[in-house]
Amino acid sequence: MSDLPLEISCAETKQKLDAGDAFVLLDCREQSEFEIATIDGATLLPMSEIQARVGELEPKQGEPIVVYCHHGGRSAQVANWLRAQGYAQAQSMAGGIDQWATDIEPGMPRY
Repeated sequence: MSDLPLEISCAETKQKLDAGDAFVLLDCREQSEFEIATIDGATLLPMSEIQARVGELEPKQGEPIVVYCHHGGRSAQVANWLRAQGYAQAQSMAGGIDQWATDIEPGMPRY
C-alpha cells in the first residue's frame, strides 16, 4: 500500500502544476461536466469508463496520479480503486473542481 495520503489539496495540486512536476491529472467526471469546466492539462477518463479503459494509464503506472471530480467523492473512489490496481501514487484532489474554482481559479464556471 501507499504511504501517500489518499487526498491532496487543490493548493498542493496547483503547486505541482506550477512546478512542472511529472504527474497525471485525471478528471473522472463525465464528458458533459468536462465541457462546462476543466483544469488545463487534465485527461478525461470518466469513472463510468475507468474499469474498461484503465489500460490507457499503464504507461504512467509509476507516476503520481491526481484524480478530481466535482466535489471529491467520485475521485476518492477512483483513487482507491487505482491503488488496488497497483497505481500506488493515486490521490484524490480534495474538494474537486468546485473547490478549485473557489480557491484557485475564480471565474471558472461552477455547476
